[in-house]
Amino acid sequence: MIGVTQTPGRFITLEGIEGAGKSSQMAAIRATLEALGLRVILTREPGGAPIAERVRQVLLDPENRDMSADAELLLVFAARAEHMDKTIRPALARGDWVVCDRFTDATYAYQGGGRGLDPARIAFLEQFVQGELRPDLTLVFDLPVSLGLARAGKRSAPDRFEGETLRFFEGVRATYLARARAEPVRIRLVDASPPLEAVTQAVTATILAFMKPYRPPAVRSNHCGPDQFLPPAGPKP
Repeated sequence: MIGVTQTPGRFITLEGIEGAGKSSQMAAIRATLEALGLRVILTREPGGAPIAERVRQVLLDPENRDMSADAELLLVFAARAEHMDKTIRPALARGDWVVCDRFTDATYAYQGGGRGLDPARIAFLEQFVQGELRPDLTLVFDLPVSLGLARAGKRSAPDRFEGETLRFFEGVRATYLARARAEPVRIRLVDASPPLEAVTQAVTATILAFMKPYRPPAVRSNHCGPDQFLPPAGPKP
């Protein structure tokens, strides 16, 4: 334990291309934060609230392969608006720490870098939906696209995004890296190429370093809340 002073809620997001293994780190991050006395909510995007989960199904369904890039972008932010209203803002207001599998950096990467949409349009919707709320810490799990896709291919039949081209994912990865260079304080790169245990060690070290300015309260047990929307193991966001 590193202290007993009340700590306001904080917002941590995990990002990366397919097969980067970020979803596999969610439980380890929660365990690290709860060991420091924090109440933690796990959630994901698209999804994280009942209506947003229904939008997720539309976005990931391979049958909707012909969806326009503009429609995709608007659906992403529609789901995000519900997610923020029903899950993220209430949790932060309670003083909970929210750990989210993907957030708006993914929109810049996938709809911007992958689909080629103007980042200014994404920024407009970001401000409209989120106001001034941004993640306090973002971990970008980075690895070569070929390795990520090979890992993702072992999981299940590809969804609408996993079925995209190598060029698409190269654009996604390049955008993540560019955003990490532009915001080195908020965005921390994690090498996702090594085995899971080594990545977990690096993630834990990053989380503990981020925690240094904070003094969390005594341990509070909480395993309820929006993590009901997370599949039991290794989800594809």
